[in-house]
Amino acid sequence: MAKTKYNKIYHELKMKIEDEEYRHGDLIPSESVLVAEYDCSRNTVRRAIAELVSLGYLQSIKGKGVRVIYQPDEPSFYSLGKIESFKEAAIRNRKNVVTKILLFKEITVDEQLHKKVPFEVGAEVYYLQRLRFIDGKASTIDHNYFLKSVMPGFNQTIAEHSIYEYLEDILHVEIVSTRRIVKVKRINKLDEENLELNGANCVAAVENYTYNSDGIMFEFTESRHTPDDFVFYDRAHRVKELMDF
Repeated sequence: MAKTKYNKIYHELKMKIEDEEYRHGDLIPSESVLVAEYDCSRNTVRRAIAELVSLGYLQSIKGKGVRVIYQPDEPSFYSLGKIESFKEAAIRNRKNVVTKILLFKEITVDEQLHKKVPFEVGAEVYYLQRLRFIDGKASTIDHNYFLKSVMPGFNQTIAEHSIYEYLEDILHVEIVSTRRIVKVKRINKLDEENLELNGANCVAAVENYTYNSDGIMFEFTESRHTPDDFVFYDRAHRVKELMDF
């Protein structure tokens, strides 16, 4: 019951903040008011508020209350804070997208490739180069390496649509987590020939190391984005660690 109340408080406060019913700089209703409104314990209210504080929506001000600090981000096609397929991102952003397969092949990881991708020597993988168009603009090239043993029946037709949809809905693979590294890299010949760079000499390169529920890293992807189309947002809290002297 407490969890249900917690979810209700969390989602309703979050929605009111995003809809600007509670605007940036406003104080939300006091703890006592929320306890009475939702007929719940103070601890339940505090948990919901703490979650919104951790997301950068609220900030507790000693002696004053809880202030709204949320400000909406500019629209961003990609979200680095969650695992999302290209198709899902397109639906969320109401964009028209097309994927063109530049390369699809099966390879065995050798010593040279092992230095570049985090799969063991001898592992059999699918290697894909996929050009992504967003509203007609060639904006991203994905270099995908997928562990072949996790993806029986995989083919180029599937790769042109949604690989994650195939993994989750057909193979029932549970995609759990990913580690990401964002770098700025100089363009290469493939970027220059395919991306709409508008004179840029670099791309935003996002490396993804993705794991399933068995703890197996089944995917390594480097996504190379045109600078005009790449925006990254995050919210962080300063945590001072105790120093040993």
